[in-house]
Amino acid sequence: MSQIIDIFKEITSIPRCSGTHKPFITYMQNLSQEAGFLCIVDNHKNILIKKENSSAKLAFQSHYDIVCLSDNCVPVIVQNGDILSAENSTLGSDNGIGCAYMIQLILDGVDAEYLFTSDEEIGLIGANNLALELKAPYMLNLDSEEEACICIGCAGGVDIFATNSNKRIVPNDENLDLYEISISKLQGGHSGVDIDKNIPNGIKLLAKTIKKANAKLLDINGGERINSIPVNVKAIIASKNLPIASHENMTITKIDTKSEHLNIYDDKIIDFIYNFENGVRSLNKDLGVVQNSINLAIIKTRLDEIKIELSARSMANDELAQLKDETIKMLEVHNFKVTTDGKYPAWKPDINEFTNKVLEIYKEVNPKASLEAIHAGLECAIFKDKYPNIKVASIGPSIEFPHSKKERVSITSVENVFKVVQKIVKEIS
Repeated sequence: MSQIIDIFKEITSIPRCSGTHKPFITYMQNLSQEAGFLCIVDNHKNILIKKENSSAKLAFQSHYDIVCLSDNCVPVIVQNGDILSAENSTLGSDNGIGCAYMIQLILDGVDAEYLFTSDEEIGLIGANNLALELKAPYMLNLDSEEEACICIGCAGGVDIFATNSNKRIVPNDENLDLYEISISKLQGGHSGVDIDKNIPNGIKLLAKTIKKANAKLLDINGGERINSIPVNVKAIIASKNLPIASHENMTITKIDTKSEHLNIYDDKIIDFIYNFENGVRSLNKDLGVVQNSINLAIIKTRLDEIKIELSARSMANDELAQLKDETIKMLEVHNFKVTTDGKYPAWKPDINEFTNKVLEIYKEVNPKASLEAIHAGLECAIFKDKYPNIKVASIGPSIEFPHSKKERVSITSVENVFKVVQKIVKEIS
């Protein structure tokens, strides 16, 4: 087994949930000093490691944060033969494996620029606010999740935030009963690459049950990350009818308390969720990927308002704008106030001398290698926007079910891809 897996296991023990920066930055500062490299950190906690008098032709890039389905989670790795997974959490192979590749190259003394970006999983925050200069003409991103797929294009995205503050106190004239409805242990997954896999959305399932019972909403909270399909959701409702579970993982419990008055939220909140067309909106037959999609990711009750968060994606910037506008209008019709953030452009597929060279090298290791585009947000799109002349490609090992408790990665795949990385270094650096 290569040292890559040992490095991955070591950095997995370092807290790296989105928003947590200091432990990994300290680790990289110590490592770079021992290896004789400079370590530069900007105000948004991006890390650039390079030699003092670097003449690098190649920049490597990975994000160091991971999706955590619970606060302050540090994954416990489970190894079963060729497969790595984690105990009841995400594994963090997205993008921990890419970080491990880069660390190994630093330890090997390879003259390159090594960019570790922060908070990718919560809106590509580090990349969008990058204040570090890259000089290399070529960039190899290590955040792809399918072996033999050389990504040369990706979807653009925008995050949509909506708030409904229509809450009122009403007398319980109909003698409605209170119920707690919860759902958990759903599969979950990435709202880009997994959006076409018919993975249940916990928020949609709860809304279906509430709508069918003609119930009133008192409280609702659910979802983990804006780029994840929601797994855990819980609501308190008032209903004359016994709610019917819409999924086998749903639990409905009657609350043995009667109230003369009820604090209820606008019925249009549930109407919106129930009627909202979640998931794939259209396909791109030429690229063989989803063209447009949107995921209802998070819902929260806050004081006297309910807030929902959605993530829209498209392979074309004009279609992304249209999807965003349509969603905003629908939300506003349902009494929501709407803002948007976290926008990043689509990375239009670009075949050039660098991508062709990567393909040529990859085929020496795996003849099935091909140039493709994916329906997920990669930071490559932002770097192409910041550095218009840079040539970019993205590769990575096969990672299944990222952003979920089922996340797993093949050790063999990890090692195969590192062979490709080493060949690229040899021929380009």
